[in-house]
Amino acid sequence: MTNKVLFTGKTHNTNGRDGGARSSDGYLDIKMKQPHPAAENLFGAAWSACYMGAIEVAASQRQIKLPAGIAVDAEIDLNADDGNYFLSARLNVTVPEVDPAIARELLEAAHSICPYSKATHGNINVVTNLV
Repeated sequence: MTNKVLFTGKTHNTNGRDGGARSSDGYLDIKMKQPHPAAENLFGAAWSACYMGAIEVAASQRQIKLPAGIAVDAEIDLNADDGNYFLSARLNVTVPEVDPAIARELLEAAHSICPYSKATHGNINVVTNLV
């Protein structure tokens, strides 16, 4: 099987008073004086966007029509324990007008579709809440 690259994100980051991050395609251009909390916020934004798309794929696979208004609020924690740093996360998901049991099924399926969820699986504590 041959992998097909669908997209490559390219960013350039600098630090200091005028630090920031820019993507080569211009979609991202932000100032960030400190690497944290910017890193956690950017990771949360990227993961929640990917996860929302995975929910849509899971719904499509099951022939479920999703209403407008789906949202994912990501909370990414930077933790420290005896000098070791690690992340934990909460994904708070709104799926309006969908039966909660079906919505939970979609959220579980989305974790097996989303590349960010796959990358973090078993590596960080993740709680997914249907709100």
